[in-house]
Amino acid sequence: MARYFFNIRDEGSDPDMEGEELPNNEAAWHEATLITGELFKDFAGKLRPGQEWSLEVTDERRNPLYFIRVSAEEI
Repeated sequence: MARYFFNIRDEGSDPDMEGEELPNNEAAWHEATLITGELFKDFAGKLRPGQEWSLEVTDERRNPLYFIRVSAEEI
């Protein structure tokens, strides 16, 4: 098992200091999509043009593995 960190970046967020033990990178990706789905529900009516939210997944050495970004733009 390896430790993965899920760093949420938005206004006022802090890095994940605890992390989560998972069997492999594929499991970390799966967890990232679950986290994103759950947090996306909280965006309902709150995300405004010009705002961005992201989730960075890193390994136990803090090397980036995955990056999910949600951004809103006015056209």
